[in-house]
Amino acid sequence: MNDLSRLSAAILAGGPGTRLRSVVADRPKCLAPVRGRPFVAWILDQLAHAGVRDAVLCTGYMADMMQATLRSSHGPVQLRYSRETSPLGTGGALRQALSMLNSDPVLVLNGDSYCDVDLVAFFNFHDAHAASATLALTQVSDVSRYGHVVVDAQHRVREFVEKSASHDPFAPPLAGWINAGVYLLSRPFIASVPQNIAVSLERETFPSAISAGLHAFRGTGRFIDIGTPDSYAAAEAFFALVSPRP
Repeated sequence: MNDLSRLSAAILAGGPGTRLRSVVADRPKCLAPVRGRPFVAWILDQLAHAGVRDAVLCTGYMADMMQATLRSSHGPVQLRYSRETSPLGTGGALRQALSMLNSDPVLVLNGDSYCDVDLVAFFNFHDAHAASATLALTQVSDVSRYGHVVVDAQHRVREFVEKSASHDPFAPPLAGWINAGVYLLSRPFIASVPQNIAVSLERETFPSAISAGLHAFRGTGRFIDIGTPDSYAAAEAFFALVSPRP
């Protein structure tokens, strides 16, 4: 496949962004301004460039502002909203949105991070491996903030090493592969997430799926998240190297 026009995307954008409140207190984290635009606009640009035409934003915290800001489209990408009425976590929010998502698989992206992954190559990898769930990984020079992912020669995830177990404060920085917050998930995989309760994809769903076969696509794109004031401050320089694609 050379474009993703038949693929639905889900953007996980419901979290309150507690750690970012000291610098962004008046809006959801994914609307934090970066180079004069909401952060999530850069993600929507990426989708548009890859050919995606349908995106569902999974909202919660300050959901009205999200919808009022982004409205019904971003360039060629049509936007719809799945709103949680109580916190459901990344897994629960995605499960709630399943009936609104029209494709199989579904492209899922975190709304507070950006990885310059080749989405078409990612899809083709997922398809070639007949995977039910594939995570995009990216390499960083220091995994201490993120934890890291152990992958075998068959491109299958073998272990998620939590950040608390990844870093010895007296050891030099450890490079490694981290979860880039971009996934391709089959509809049955999403449907297996329990409904109407808070579930974390990262901490619960993915680790429990390792034995069933969880694939990993190792990309080379740059990565940033805006979860802390320091990383948010770095976003201005990061996106100076990315051209907006309205």
